[in-house]
Amino acid sequence: MTASTFTFQTLDPETLLDALWDSGIRVESGLTALNSYENRVYQFSDEDRKRYVVKFYRPQRWSEAQILEEHQLAQALLDDEVPVAAPLLLQGKTLHQHDGFWFAVFPSLGGRQYETDNLNHLEEVGRYLGRMHQTARTATFSARPTMGLQEYIQEPYQVLETSPLVPKALRPLLLTAIEALSTTLQNCWHTQWRSLRLHGDCHPGNILWRDGPLFVDLDDARMGPAVQDLWMLINGDKQEQRMQWDILLEAYSEFSEFDPHELSLIEPLRAMRMVYYLAWVARRWQDPAFPGNFPWMTDEDFWRRQIAIFQEQNRLLQEPPLQLMPEF
Repeated sequence: MTASTFTFQTLDPETLLDALWDSGIRVESGLTALNSYENRVYQFSDEDRKRYVVKFYRPQRWSEAQILEEHQLAQALLDDEVPVAAPLLLQGKTLHQHDGFWFAVFPSLGGRQYETDNLNHLEEVGRYLGRMHQTARTATFSARPTMGLQEYIQEPYQVLETSPLVPKALRPLLLTAIEALSTTLQNCWHTQWRSLRLHGDCHPGNILWRDGPLFVDLDDARMGPAVQDLWMLINGDKQEQRMQWDILLEAYSEFSEFDPHELSLIEPLRAMRMVYYLAWVARRWQDPAFPGNFPWMTDEDFWRRQIAIFQEQNRLLQEPPLQLMPEF
């Protein structure tokens, strides 16, 4: 079975309970599935009524070494008092295996939703991202990849080129739009940035609020430019974005230096994420969790909109990059 055809059908309740028992935890109640498509994540309570979250990694996505690098980064951040969800050390290790599944157990850390329109929240997140990157720069990943066009454009193009989800009548238009994006990206994507270990997927949904931010889900951690962990927090029109960037970077710069040349990567990174996202869903379509949660992927109008979005993004890539105040 390949990574694209794998499903979690064999991860039944008995397997879950046996895996946790082997790691030294007896489940008393719960095993409630949480919102996760790439992996399988469950919340439960043990016999002492302590609440935990167990994460079963999708096989054939990350290697043992790559998962351990995620855990090492999380622990380094926790040691430096950066609020992240880090795996627990059970029986002397954070990563466990049962019936072919790698899994890790985390404390259950509640919180309310990060408020995307709250500038005080944005400022506080900026400070903690500066601290996160301060810690992240003290070492590098050797097993995890570095962000680039191969992973985010070229490989997704190959997936969408053959995916049955793409309507045949629209496939040439979609591929032409991605090819145009790729050509433009090759001209504006640059590597004049200092690579560091990233959260990788730092969007508002991966931030909880508990008298301050709590960062969760380092599953997409990889090497890349600092701006990757910042740009998804910005929204609104250009004036609102400039104000938000000023607040975010002023707070971030209290702990980490930011290279303003990385601002030119915002729209390239946005374009890369757009294409990568479509291919990600197409890769996972054999998993029953995906058709039920992404029903629009079978709608021709959805693909027409995507073509128009790619064409508009290609236009944006050719505009001058964002410019901020001189201090940045």
